[in-house]
Amino acid sequence: MSALHLAGPATSRTREGLTAVFFGGVVPASTEEEDLAEEIGRALAQAGYALLHGGYNGLMEAAARGAASEGTTVTAVTLAGKHDAWGAFNPHTTTSIHLPDLGARLQHYLESADLIVAMGGGVGTLHELTAALYYATTVRPVPVCLAGPAALRLLAFLREEKWLYETPTRPLGFLTVADTDDAFRAHLAVLDTAPIGGA
Repeated sequence: MSALHLAGPATSRTREGLTAVFFGGVVPASTEEEDLAEEIGRALAQAGYALLHGGYNGLMEAAARGAASEGTTVTAVTLAGKHDAWGAFNPHTTTSIHLPDLGARLQHYLESADLIVAMGGGVGTLHELTAALYYATTVRPVPVCLAGPAALRLLAFLREEKWLYETPTRPLGFLTVADTDDAFRAHLAVLDTAPIGGA
């Protein structure tokens, strides 16, 4: 299998519009967080974003359900050798990308993103979020929005313990938070929506 394997109806790597990447765990911290993930997916689709996510259940599935309800493309990004072990994609996924390793998977997320949304999750979600924060401070200031109580508690901890702090050479203007779906929609309304490479 090649390094990049695309499946489903959308097999071109060129984006026609905006792409949002969603990071969230398979075990929601609460039904409120799951509901918020679904509303975030719906809001993203209504704002013109296609959705990239892990493709599996929990918060990922909730965001995919919301996005799919508005008719947008929902892409699962997984590992070529792990799909059988990890199980079937959630039913809202419309296309999939199978990559050879975790580095390629993470790089695909980060390079594709016009916006990254992160909610609570396990160590996999934590890895994705910290990579996104590092990428946004050192490579390209892609907007990152942390949403929901679990992610906001993590952000408070990272700031309090000085794991995340602003300096003149590493500003954090790309980072926003949303504790409700209304706050997230308000964030989307003022976000610069030019796709990567210009509009």
